Amino acid sequence: MTTVDTAQTLDPEDRPLKPALWRGWRRRCPNCGAGPMLRGYLKVRDTCPVCSEELHHHRADDGPAYLTILIVGHLLAPILLFTYTKFRPEPLVMAVGFTIGTVALSLYLLPRLKGALVALQWANRMHGFSDRTHD
Repeated sequence: MTTVDTAQTLDPEDRPLKPALWRGWRRRCPNCGAGPMLRGYLKVRDTCPVCSEELHHHRADDGPAYLTILIVGHLLAPILLFTYTKFRPEPLVMAVGFTIGTVALSLYLLPRLKGALVALQWANRMHGFSDRTHD
């Protein structure tokens, strides 16, 4: 007689990763894709207003901010180097231009990366998103 762990019997295909990440990137519920995940700019709703999926379990913390800094830095650093070596604009023009670009790109990416990170946790059943009940 063998015992089966309930964590192993869960089908990983019932929460596919790619659609969940895409829904999270669009700031939608990772379960239904219809309800908004965020309330305001970065506040994750406790539950989805459409399908009632609980979203309060997420532990995004500083992950989206770190990813935003990583992406913005890797995108703008080569552009900064190229602009400086090829065009040699005035320092103030370059500083203002890259400041605006950095802020705009950061504000665009931050809520999308937070949604994707919450969706990743949901799809992988991390941090309380599992169906198991704890005794």
